[in-house]
Amino acid sequence: MKVHQEGTGILLLLFTFLFVVNLSVYYTIGKGLLFYSATITSVSLFMLTLNFFRSPARHFPYESEGLVIAPADGTIVAIEEVTENEYFHEKRLQVSIFMSIFNVHANWFPVNGTVRHVSHRHGRFRAAYLPKSSMENERSTIVITTPYNVDVLARQIAGAMARRVVTYARVNERCHVDEQMGFIKFGSRVDIFLPVGTEILVRMDQKVTGNQTPVARLRKINYK
Repeated sequence: MKVHQEGTGILLLLFTFLFVVNLSVYYTIGKGLLFYSATITSVSLFMLTLNFFRSPARHFPYESEGLVIAPADGTIVAIEEVTENEYFHEKRLQVSIFMSIFNVHANWFPVNGTVRHVSHRHGRFRAAYLPKSSMENERSTIVITTPYNVDVLARQIAGAMARRVVTYARVNERCHVDEQMGFIKFGSRVDIFLPVGTEILVRMDQKVTGNQTPVARLRKINYK
């Protein structure tokens, strides 16, 4: 299992801290119930953190042109028409994926195209599954223009436990669904905003896999 680059420093610090704690317990009271309890707790905590920062190698197995692919692992918690007021200022179809602490937290680009906009806004840390988290929480917004001139917005949203959103996207760079868009640390959500009328391929409460599950099919628009 490969460890994501965002987790190497945290895992090293955590391992060092837990090692010192357990060593101190051992030399203070020796082997006993407290020592074994501390060891089991430490191993469990480290393995949980290691699981969170896993980074699977994935490749979308089919032709991706015209499809919107899930940018994250998790559960579909919203499929609704909303007014997107941060970038488009118009009605859009929103699809939201909630990631628990047990999901892979790497994020992939949902479509092929060119990155047109990247921004980061500070905010609150509400539970990521709440509807208001899309506009009130700490978040990064990425807008991608597909080869058919369809604009797709992906928003990385920090949750109650997540305190850092990492975005790799850069304006004017070409992007592909097999490339990572960023990473969100500890429990979060990714929203996708699509043109109204887009064909949705998922349902509420469905489990999706990042860079593997198609969530929508875009209508082709002629070049300008």
